[in-house]
Amino acid sequence: MRGDESDSDSGRTDESSVRKSLEMLCQELNMDEQTASEAMQNFKSIWNTYTLEGEVVHWLACSLYAACRKGSTPTVGKGVMEGNCVSLTRILRTSKLSLIQFFNKMKKWSDMSNLSQEFRNRMGRLERTFEVSTVIFRKFEPIFMDMFQDPQGEPPRQPRSRKHRRLPCHVSDVFKFCWTLFVYTKGNFRMIGDDLVNSYHLLLCCLDLVFGNALLCSNRKDLVNPLFKGLPSIFRLENNTPDEPPCVIDRLCELHDGLVVEAKGIKEHYFKPYIKRLFERQELLTDLLDTPNFLDNNKAINREYEEYVLTVGDFDERVFLGADADEEIGTPRKAAPEPRACQLSARMQVESNLQQHFEKKRTLAPSTPLTGRRYLKEKELLVTPVSSATQSVSRLQSMVSGLRSAPSEALMQIFKSCSRDPIVAILGRVKTLGETFKQHYTKDSEELPGSHMDFAENRMKLAEILYYKILENVMAQETRRLHGKDMAVLLEQDIFHCSLMACCLEVVLFAYSSQRTFPWIISIFKLRPFYFFKVIEVFIRSEEGLSRDMVKHLNSIEEQVLECRAWTADSVLWEALEQAHNKVPTVEEVSI
Repeated sequence: MRGDESDSDSGRTDESSVRKSLEMLCQELNMDEQTASEAMQNFKSIWNTYTLEGEVVHWLACSLYAACRKGSTPTVGKGVMEGNCVSLTRILRTSKLSLIQFFNKMKKWSDMSNLSQEFRNRMGRLERTFEVSTVIFRKFEPIFMDMFQDPQGEPPRQPRSRKHRRLPCHVSDVFKFCWTLFVYTKGNFRMIGDDLVNSYHLLLCCLDLVFGNALLCSNRKDLVNPLFKGLPSIFRLENNTPDEPPCVIDRLCELHDGLVVEAKGIKEHYFKPYIKRLFERQELLTDLLDTPNFLDNNKAINREYEEYVLTVGDFDERVFLGADADEEIGTPRKAAPEPRACQLSARMQVESNLQQHFEKKRTLAPSTPLTGRRYLKEKELLVTPVSSATQSVSRLQSMVSGLRSAPSEALMQIFKSCSRDPIVAILGRVKTLGETFKQHYTKDSEELPGSHMDFAENRMKLAEILYYKILENVMAQETRRLHGKDMAVLLEQDIFHCSLMACCLEVVLFAYSSQRTFPWIISIFKLRPFYFFKVIEVFIRSEEGLSRDMVKHLNSIEEQVLECRAWTADSVLWEALEQAHNKVPTVEEVSI
């Protein structure tokens, strides 16, 4: 059966109709002949093999997108560019296919067409970027409304008449400019794009910059919300306009779930140098929001971002700003708002409808474990994915607060009490594992872009502090349990230390909502799942500061190992059973 028709005459008619639909689609997109021909050929192959439900033009869009991303285009001064300069956004708009529908259909198309793993990884990254951007936009809107004037009651635009054009720097223009600046900046830091915590702090940096420039504007009364709690007192005076824009990043973090240290790190090491380069290259003009600078700046940032979408980005994240956001994203329609209702509130309603999509995906929330419930503490109030992520990082930082990435005096005393001091071996192993982690964390892979070394070193330092803290707690417990027996044998077990460090890094990566979660860490350390499993319960019992979500995450890893990873042909479980002469311990023998 092909499509919804079963007889051969209908099949021929359908094929003719499909070819016509593809031709119309390609004409609107100005698609090159080679890509169109390949898309049609691939589509016919799938059409003849599978039943394609829904709009045929939507499946054609999937075929076109896959064909577009296979080729490359020569560019002036840049060598060769991936793809053929037809963005995903244009394909979706022309075929009237929403983003959520596209992701769902593209998964099926990838399976039916047997597309490469590299292409599937690309789609995974694209969907992750969409999810992160959606969550960030849902935070961006209320924060902007807190800092700036509400554009509610704004008179309708008259874009075709220059005579009636409003002042260029209207608050709704600032809203769009700030979001576009954020998505463009984020796109230029690939290591931030799919990282929820870093992306959120980058957004706060953009808001801080735009707000500071708004305070220097002659019409700042029209832009700034005088009730914003972060408004410096000096700006409450009528005619007081300092030379430099103030920094409100501390107050933004305090008011909106940010982490000051993380936000300032992003601002100082990434955002400020990047914005400075844009000013130096005159891609942006200083006094961002002043007339006529704002007009030029707005055009420049949109032009640069459009080029980025064509060459690298694929997904145009300005889709959230459009009047047709609900259709383009694919959220269910709601009843039309009252005529005078705020446009921004309508967009917020659209964003809230995305919950349906995320409930299916759940990639930004920890899964609920079936085991280990005795370790779960009472539920914490985690309102949004952003607040959940920043609270996880905050909890992690409180766990290691005041500690160093080195053994404490108490732990050193335990080492010295052993018949063989293990300190040299432990320090050497930590250094080796750290180098391995940083090398893989910063290296591009088929699944993920490499992160920046600063982030790698920061994550590793947190893991080292946690490692020494847990190790000290474990050794103190064992010393009490074994009544002062020699700890040398335990401290010389390489697999135990490697597993413990891997567990610490897993918790750190999870706290930062990283995609490099289990089994990534055991893969780079070449650690068997069986050994990692054995250290999880020890880890949870030795650290009372773990959040509920951290415990749930570790419990879900236990489930993975119990369900499948411990039973693979190369698992060390079989060796352990053989050494035990196939005598499996009873529940009573292993229970705590």
